[in-house]
Amino acid sequence: MKMFEYMGKELFAKYGLPVPKGRMVTNPEEAAKVAAEIGGPCVVKSQVLSGKRGKAGGIKFPNTPEEAKKAAEEVLGMTIQGLPVECVLVEEKLKIDKELYMSITIDGSAKQAVMIASAFGGMDIEEQPEEHIIKKHIDPELGMHPFFARDVVRRMGIPIRSPHGQEIVKIVQVLYKICVEKDAELVEINPLVFSDDRVIAADSKVTIDDDALFRMKDLPFVDDKTPEERAAKDLGLSFVGLDGDIAVMANGAGITMGTLDTLQAFGGTPANFLDCGGGTGREATAKALEILFGLNPKAVFVNIFGGITRCDDVANAVADVYKARGNKFPVPMVIRLIGTNQDAGRAILKEIGVEAYDFMEDGARRAIELSKA
Repeated sequence: MKMFEYMGKELFAKYGLPVPKGRMVTNPEEAAKVAAEIGGPCVVKSQVLSGKRGKAGGIKFPNTPEEAKKAAEEVLGMTIQGLPVECVLVEEKLKIDKELYMSITIDGSAKQAVMIASAFGGMDIEEQPEEHIIKKHIDPELGMHPFFARDVVRRMGIPIRSPHGQEIVKIVQVLYKICVEKDAELVEINPLVFSDDRVIAADSKVTIDDDALFRMKDLPFVDDKTPEERAAKDLGLSFVGLDGDIAVMANGAGITMGTLDTLQAFGGTPANFLDCGGGTGREATAKALEILFGLNPKAVFVNIFGGITRCDDVANAVADVYKARGNKFPVPMVIRLIGTNQDAGRAILKEIGVEAYDFMEDGARRAIELSKA
């Protein structure tokens, strides 16, 4: 679960990390009120779960409450990368002397948390050369100690005994504490800024492990799933939306990924990832197909290698959808079907005029051909 910036900053403040003065609002009048409380130049920042907000025009720099009201009106009417802006963060405008980057995330390969830091933070952190990026794994048995934080600060080129250096040593330790206590997959500050004698978290990005949400009752919940993702989750299925025009369903994460790769290798563009493995039944499979049709694709490719998933269950689900839609599909349907009860499944499909393919490659080529027809 990703948290909005203002939620991340509220969490930072609870742990004693320095953040700018301000708060979240949902209408222009409240924005003007907060700007008046700040009493000087401020920032109006769109709150969406997306990066590059500044380049999209989602961050404004008003100087007065009246300008803050107008800026909020503009930002609240925006859509950034397909996400509507429903609230904004109004906070003090910082005098920025230097921007740094700091985060802790999980390295799955090393099975450890990893500290990532740079003395060159800000909007273009992704473009920094590798030599400007510090990566240091955190041994879970040792945890975070001051010597670890001091080493990070030293490698960033900041004098450890300076006020800024001492403050960053504390921030490194607190970030790890947040990561552990809140089951975070990512805790990021970009930029962490020097503003005169202060070190302030000018932005926040926090992602909590979905599987730990049941014990994080004190955290605000953000549902960032699309309608299709919610519908698939309700069925116990894994769904990820993509940008292509061929909807995909397969049984198992590996075969689904292989299906996407095969479509792309042959010149097609998958519209989604949908894993219907694990013995998904007839009714759930039919509902999953309706999710795919809701994507408005140009073709649907169903790739089933039946094991626990029975081919006749899949075929019956396809037939149920076909009959429920007046004996037709809204877009061309291509099915590769082999494995458990494949003969029974193919006979069911044949009754509704659908021929099943033996090989994934043949089905993928046919789906691409139909999508371009």
